[in-house]
Amino acid sequence: MNFILIFGPPAVGKMTVGKALAAKTGYKLMHNHVSLELANRFFDFGTDPFRKIDRLVRFGVFEVVADSDLPGFIFTFCWAMGLPEDRKYVDQIVKIFTDAGAKVHYVELTASQATRLKRNRHPDRLAEKPSKRNIAHSEKCLLSDDENYRENTLPGEMPERKIFKINNESLTADEVADLVMGHYGFPADV
Repeated sequence: MNFILIFGPPAVGKMTVGKALAAKTGYKLMHNHVSLELANRFFDFGTDPFRKIDRLVRFGVFEVVADSDLPGFIFTFCWAMGLPEDRKYVDQIVKIFTDAGAKVHYVELTASQATRLKRNRHPDRLAEKPSKRNIAHSEKCLLSDDENYRENTLPGEMPERKIFKINNESLTADEVADLVMGHYGFPADV
């Protein structure tokens, strides 16, 4: 199995690229908000019960998928680079897949804040992520995250992960998916 972790700041296009990559490869996609939106139906974002549901769903899916015969699985995540707990969290996810024999591939997306603010209003994003539909609140969160966290790697950071970093500012999701497929040699779904 190929496990692809697509990460980057809010509204950079992780889900959209994940969808394009899934369509081209036949790999399954679980974007970050699948479990977040479910947990948010019951509890406020960030509360202990919210986090517990999110983790149960996410890690339950990861364990079942890693133990399956799926050829590939894509997960998207906002990774705060400066937080040791985020690195530990990513390592826990990755371990589930490597313990099952999967190959792990990291894809990092970057784009300017202005571009991400535009993408934050995209209809596909709003359809998939109900918690982002209050645009004023969503934009406030994006700006706050940019101010408080570093969600892209620095040059040479984590070389052991062999991160494929792409500035998708002016690329379509299909173009990014093609770059990822070419870089990692993923076959097209036939």
